[in-house]
Formats: sequence, C-alpha cells, structure tokens
Amino acid sequence: MKKRKWLGIASSLTITAALLLAGCGKEEKTSGSGGAGGAVKTIKVAHYFAEDHPQNIALKEVFKKKVEEESKGKLKVQIFANSTLGAEKEFYDGVRNGTIEMGIPGLIMQADLPKMAVPEWPFLFRDFDHVKSVLNGEIGKELTADMESKHGVKPLAWSANGFRMFSSNKPIEKMEDFKGFRVRMPNIPNYIKLGEALGANVSPMPISEVFTALEQKVVDGQDNPIATLRQSGWYEVQSHVLESKHMFSPNLYIINSKFWNGLTKDQQKIIETASKEAADYEFELLEKSYNEDKKFLKENKIKFTEPDAEFKKEMEKRAQPLYENIFKENEWAKDLYDRIKAE
Repeated sequence: MKKRKWLGIASSLTITAALLLAGCGKEEKTSGSGGAGGAVKTIKVAHYFAEDHPQNIALKEVFKKKVEEESKGKLKVQIFANSTLGAEKEFYDGVRNGTIEMGIPGLIMQADLPKMAVPEWPFLFRDFDHVKSVLNGEIGKELTADMESKHGVKPLAWSANGFRMFSSNKPIEKMEDFKGFRVRMPNIPNYIKLGEALGANVSPMPISEVFTALEQKVVDGQDNPIATLRQSGWYEVQSHVLESKHMFSPNLYIINSKFWNGLTKDQQKIIETASKEAADYEFELLEKSYNEDKKFLKENKIKFTEPDAEFKKEMEKRAQPLYENIFKENEWAKDLYDRIKAE
C-alpha cells in the first residue's frame, strides 16, 4: 500500500484546526511569581515537512528539548509537521496574525519582500558551505531586515531544504527532454519563470497536493531536494531524478513579533539560541543524508542522471534572462548577486 505522507488535508479538517488554534495558545497560570515569567506559554511550530524529514527531527531533538528544559517548563513546544495546520501560505499567515506562534516556511513571503527571493535565484550557490557562509552572515541579515516591520514576524535562524532537482516519470538527459514536461513547482514567480525558461509546462500547487498529482499523472514530475522526494514517498510514483541542483531552497525559523515581545529576555534568548542550534543541526543532517537518500532511492528503482558540463551550461544559459529582468527591476540586485558570488 502506497505511503501518502503529503496528501492534502481535507478542507473541513483544516477549518476545524484553524478554529481550534486560538484556544491552543492560551497561557496556563502557575503558582509562584506573576507576570510573563509566571505563566506557562505554549509555542506551536508549524511546517510542511514529513515527520522523519531532518527539519522535523531537528525540531524534536534540539529545539523542543532545549526550550522546554532551559525554560524549566515555562515554555512548552508543540510541533505540527506535514502541513497539519495548513499549507505553507496558511501557516505563514497564521504566524503573521498570531494564531500560530512559530513556523518554518520557505520563502513564500518574497512576493511582498523582494530581497527574500534572493537565495532561490537559479544556479547561485556552489555548495552547502557557500550557502551557510552567505545566509548566516551579514547578507542573511540584510535579506530578512524588513520582515518584522512589514510582516510582523521576527526571523530567528536560516535552515535548509536543500539543492533542488527534478524528479520525473521519464528520463531528462538533454534540454529537449524538458519540452512538454509537466512539472509541479511552487507558486513563486522565480520558480515558474525558470521552469518555463527550461521549456517545461509549469503547474504551481501546494506541496501537500503533490503526491496525488503525481499519482494521478496530473503532472509528470516536480522539483525538490531528494530528501523530500524520499521522506514524502513521492519516489513511489516517480522513476527518474535529474541532479540539476538548479536552485537552493532554504527555510526560515520565524516567530510572531507580538508573542516574542511578550516573552521575558531570558525566554527570548532560549528560543533564539535553540532555533540557531536546531537549524545548524538540520543543515548537518540534510547535508549528510544526501548519499544515504540517493542510495535508498536507487534501491527503490529511481534512476539518477547527472548532467554533463554541456547540459548544465545550457540550463544556466536559459536562466540568464531571469537575471537580466531581476537586475533591471531591482537596483540593488546586481550588487547583491556579485557579493554572494564572491563570498
């Protein structure tokens, strides 16, 4: 029987969950000192990854454990994996409006905050070390600078989804193979434009709908890191992977600003430190898991294609018009691109 880890939640259940959210975040009064430090606060953390994805493992093993232990029980963490509290936009909006305290979205906020699109520019990063150097440094702070003032969420730490690759139900070995290829990509302009530039027919949809779309052949493939391909069970309805590494996909630990400001300084420090340690651990898990994931997928009859130099060069060439438009529309973009490449 096929796994369906990423099947969408029935709309009635999503609505029910949303209605219950307000009650979940109430403070539990305890005996002893009053004020912010005298109440037990529950932190709901929402994300779209599967239960056994490195992102969820890091949350359970590092973030939850550290926050609850170091706060001496005054902070409790509830983790909602696998789009339990809605698809990415829904839980991101939940963190913005305070019905959810924390989330780990991708860069869905880039429609309003253009600099948040930068890490997902095509063929930008060389490797994981390059990614960590950029995002954990001054450039990473620059990218997130407007999140709190414009969206009401405080960024805490960068984490990783990974280098994206195309999975498919047919081999993709040259540019011509993209023609007529129906691919699911996130509903984000840079993704859609890149897919179309490569020659594919792009179908944007939430990640929670991907398994069904692949299974029912609504689309021929999708693009994600192979850890997601494995943990989401999509390999059961795919046969090939192109190791294109066409884009790096990060995630971001965020917290509702109003909730954050209601915490004590010590509680804020605990959460911020735990977020960074969990994110670092997740980066480590994801980077180490690549060969293991690839071995697992091969054992499950997934065939890998590594693009040769000519094919990779042609894909990068197809992406250049995207950069020309980005540089034209944003006066800051060329300088930022050059600084990232030189990092």
